[in-house]
Amino acid sequence: MRISLSIGDFTSPGGPAQLGCELGRVAATADEVGFHSLSVMDHYFQIGMIGPPEQAMLEGYTTLAYLAGQTKQLKLGTMVTGVHYRHPGLLAKIVTTLDVLSGGRAWLGIGAGWNADESLGLGVPFPALGERFERLEETLRICLQMWQGDEQPFRGQHYELARPLNSPQSLSRPHPMVLIGGGGEQKTLRLVARYADACNLFPTPEIPRKLAVLQQHCEAEDRDYAAIEKTSMLNFSGDVDKIIGELHWLAGMGIQSVFLGVADVYTLEPLRTIGQRIIPAVSAL
Repeated sequence: MRISLSIGDFTSPGGPAQLGCELGRVAATADEVGFHSLSVMDHYFQIGMIGPPEQAMLEGYTTLAYLAGQTKQLKLGTMVTGVHYRHPGLLAKIVTTLDVLSGGRAWLGIGAGWNADESLGLGVPFPALGERFERLEETLRICLQMWQGDEQPFRGQHYELARPLNSPQSLSRPHPMVLIGGGGEQKTLRLVARYADACNLFPTPEIPRKLAVLQQHCEAEDRDYAAIEKTSMLNFSGDVDKIIGELHWLAGMGIQSVFLGVADVYTLEPLRTIGQRIIPAVSAL
C-alpha cells in the first residue's frame, strides 16, 4: 500500500506571511520520509468539513507548482479539480506545465464538482449536475487527445477546440495519471473504466460493492480492471495503531493507495511519525 499526503488546511501557524515557507517545509519533509504523492484540495473557499468559507484557501495549481520546486520525488496533483473550474484545453496545458517543470511528476485529479457556493461567490458558472457530467466526459477526452499529440479539431456538445495543440508535451508517458474522484455507480465509475488510471472512493464499507460495479464497467468497456489504481482517504490525528488498523481494513477491501489528511501537519512531527512507523508497516499490503 502506498501512502500519500493530502493538504486541505492552509491556515499555518505563522499566518499568510509565513505560509509559503511553512508549506514548503511540509512538502519537503513528506518527500524525505517516503510519501508517494502529495495532493491539495482544488477549491476557491474552504469547505465545511475543515472550517468556514473565510478560512484560508490557496489556488490548487499555483500551490502545486510552488511545491514542485520544494520537492524531488513526490507526485503532485489535486484531490480533485471540479470540471467547471477551468476550460479543458487550459486544464490540459496547466497539468502539462506542472508535469514538465516537475520532471514528470504531475497527475490529473478531476471530478464533477459540487460546491455551488464558491462558484456563485466568485461568479464561476455552475451548470446542473447532468451537464457537469457531460462536461467531465468531454474534458477527459480533450485532455487525453492533447496528451496523445492529436491536433485534430474537437467538437463536442459543450466544447469546441479548433486546434488542441499541446507543446511542450507532457514528460509522463503515455500521459499524466488520470484519477477520477467519486463513487457514483452509473456515471462516475463508468467514466473511470473508460478513461481513468485511478479512482478515489470514500472510506466506507461500501467499497467492495463500488469496486464490483467498477469491475462490471471495465468488462463492458473491455478494460483491464487490475490496471486501475484503487485509492481512498483517511485522517491521521496521531494514533498510530488506529491508523494502521484502518489501513489494513482498506487494504482488505481492495484499496491500494491512501491519501492521509494529517492533523498538526505544520509541526512536521506527524509526518516523521508516518515515515518511521506507518509507511513501513503497510508497505507490504
